[in-house]
Amino acid sequence: MAEHRPDVLVSGLGPGGSRAAAAVAEAGFSVTALERKRSPGRPVQCAEFVPAMLDQELDGLASLTRQPIHRMRTFIESEEPDETPDFRGRMIDREAFDGHLAGLAQAAGADCRFGQTVRSLSPDGVIETADGTRYRPRLVIGCDGARSAIGAAIGATNAHVVETRQTSVALRSASDSTDVFLRNAIVGGYGWLFPKNGSANLGVGVASCARRSLKPALDGLCADLVADGRIEAGETGCTGGAIPVGGRVRSTGRLGETPVLLAGDAAGLANPITGAGIAAAVQSGRLAGLAAAAWLDGDDRALAEYDEELGELFDGSLGRACSHRLTMMKSYREGGQLSPAALRRSWIAYPDYWATGER
Repeated sequence: MAEHRPDVLVSGLGPGGSRAAAAVAEAGFSVTALERKRSPGRPVQCAEFVPAMLDQELDGLASLTRQPIHRMRTFIESEEPDETPDFRGRMIDREAFDGHLAGLAQAAGADCRFGQTVRSLSPDGVIETADGTRYRPRLVIGCDGARSAIGAAIGATNAHVVETRQTSVALRSASDSTDVFLRNAIVGGYGWLFPKNGSANLGVGVASCARRSLKPALDGLCADLVADGRIEAGETGCTGGAIPVGGRVRSTGRLGETPVLLAGDAAGLANPITGAGIAAAVQSGRLAGLAAAAWLDGDDRALAEYDEELGELFDGSLGRACSHRLTMMKSYREGGQLSPAALRRSWIAYPDYWATGER
């Protein structure tokens, strides 16, 4: 069987993969992007919130926005919420968002192929999909999520993940806040209620060691919100997935002589406390594509500089979050419960989070 030989192969067509593919194509190199899902962004497996800062990276977000967000409320156990004003962002339509970015990549000249699962990666850089198609690219970019097959192939894996479960519910009244629920029953994570103009994403994330508590934790949060009169009884659909929470992994490597770059969740760039990863995927995906193009153009330092730039951009915030997470999980492993004060120290809405936890 003939092998396809694009300059770059991108695995994964989420926000990171689409931005990487677009950057490579815009530089004039051939790029094939593979995505196991049959259509972009479906099923939706994230809470769909993006921070206001993403407006600096992407145009056209207004048309993809379900509603604006102006504040955050944090509920500690059964206490009254603490409000964080001027916490601005957007609730996007993730399916439309991913489709928009994939469309931009295709318009730039990228060959985007959906419904293509990577079956094997050979030590010499040949990638084969489930339908038997073989690719021998000059460079590979892995944007294939927390359990990245590309990352595993170069020995760069996310050692720690949070498991999530999310459903859609109807709101009893409008809201302009992202609501976060910190409870000892939600081990190593939090619950969320993020509004979308009449409906909301209701979800829970827990440490992988507590995955058996995931459904009971979500059911309990849902029952509490129904009893409080905040949501209607009844849920629509259910999705879930893994979020990397161990911090950044090595983002460069090789399959034989073929260079490999990792971006987004594959590179461990999701925040270990909040789980936020869309903005990091968009930014790192574009940087990976630019680095790949520079290397193909003869810049031997481009790949090492990519890893260095990721460190400059993300290591400070990821290091602080990892430190807080280690403290939190140590308490759970030792059989303890976190006090309300300790829960506050572990969350970005509170000054103590920023005053401590550096490493």
